[in-house]
Amino acid sequence: MKRSFLYRNSLSITFIALFLFAWAAQTFFGWQTYIGELKDEGQPPIPLPDYLHTGHLVSATFENFQSEFLQMALYVILTIFLRQIGSAESKSLDKKEEVDREPQPREGAPKPVLQGGWRLYIYKHSLSIAFVLLFFITWYIHLLGSLNDFNFQNELKGKPTETLSAYLSEPQFWFETFQNWQSEFLSVAAIVVFTIFLRQKGSPESKPVDSPHLETGK
Repeated sequence: MKRSFLYRNSLSITFIALFLFAWAAQTFFGWQTYIGELKDEGQPPIPLPDYLHTGHLVSATFENFQSEFLQMALYVILTIFLRQIGSAESKSLDKKEEVDREPQPREGAPKPVLQGGWRLYIYKHSLSIAFVLLFFITWYIHLLGSLNDFNFQNELKGKPTETLSAYLSEPQFWFETFQNWQSEFLSVAAIVVFTIFLRQKGSPESKPVDSPHLETGK
């Protein structure tokens, strides 16, 4: 039986829709907050399209993006080597798993597998490479946005602005960075540990309901 496009892609569509809704709400309420801050400094409000280019929004958005990509990069890489007994998020403690075997060129395999060589080598690590690159790109954009907002606030108060290199020593940037990183590490630790003892019938992120607590993996 052929399933509809929406059925086959419902998980990604739902999360993308939730992302767009949440980002739109963040933008609107961030704009309202920014107008309040401008008013406190005796500045006129700005229209929403102008707000989209401010360091206030760029910093707030990309400080979240970079922490999410860091979380996923570490999760993908560390689960190659590290184990947690009883967790549905861990590979087996002893045996090799399907994801550990070397790829074989076969019908339906991705093109890099069929080509072999350096293309296959990159493709074998493409998931972690993508997340690491996205982390560094979004971290840098967060840095630029945070610097822009920091300097704008300083200009409003008649204070000197900072250069990019000098701003890297400012506690404000690192406060923004680590407040997001710690929440990502906590959420990963929570799902790794909770899946030892807790279950959710029907979810691929859970072990079967009748699995022993110390049974590792799905």
